[in-house]
Amino acid sequence: MEELDLLKKHWNKSSDFPKVSQDDIRKMIHKRSSSIVKWIFIISIAEFIILNLVSLLMPDNGSEDNSLFMQLIDYSSILLSLLFIVLFYRNYRAISVSDSTKSLMSGILKTRKTVRIYIYINIIMVILGMFYALFVLSHDNHYFDKLNNIQSSVFILAFLAFIAAFVGVIWFVYKIIYGILLKRLKTNYAELKKIDL
Repeated sequence: MEELDLLKKHWNKSSDFPKVSQDDIRKMIHKRSSSIVKWIFIISIAEFIILNLVSLLMPDNGSEDNSLFMQLIDYSSILLSLLFIVLFYRNYRAISVSDSTKSLMSGILKTRKTVRIYIYINIIMVILGMFYALFVLSHDNHYFDKLNNIQSSVFILAFLAFIAAFVGVIWFVYKIIYGILLKRLKTNYAELKKIDL
């Protein structure tokens, strides 16, 4: 019991503990937020490079129409990725130079919203690509001509289940990669809100 009393006495001596001002806390949160947004920017660049390398390595054995549609999807995907990289960079710069609590909070909210939109658009692009693959399989290769109605229905249901599972895996990966960073930004935002009140 003596140790506990000593600890309480030590705790009550306010002079032993450094006092941290709200401005110091804001600076720490600012630094953490800036670092998080920088990592979002770096991860988006790495993702862009990896996905485009994979796309370049994919064999192109489609017809003229299909290859035109695939080029359209590829270019759209590249342009959207570049747009989001620019947006992530702008969010990083805005948070890095923000000088008030309100502008920092606004930057955090904007970054979180941008990342969410980025994830949704990427998932939509994956779904479009998979439905396009089903279209090619059914029309160009005449795969469904060889199947009866029941087999076609089973194949389509299995394909839809595969799409759902694949999208689920992508969603899970995004939630791990970006979700951790967004959760930290949310924590920073909550701490800033307490300071601002």
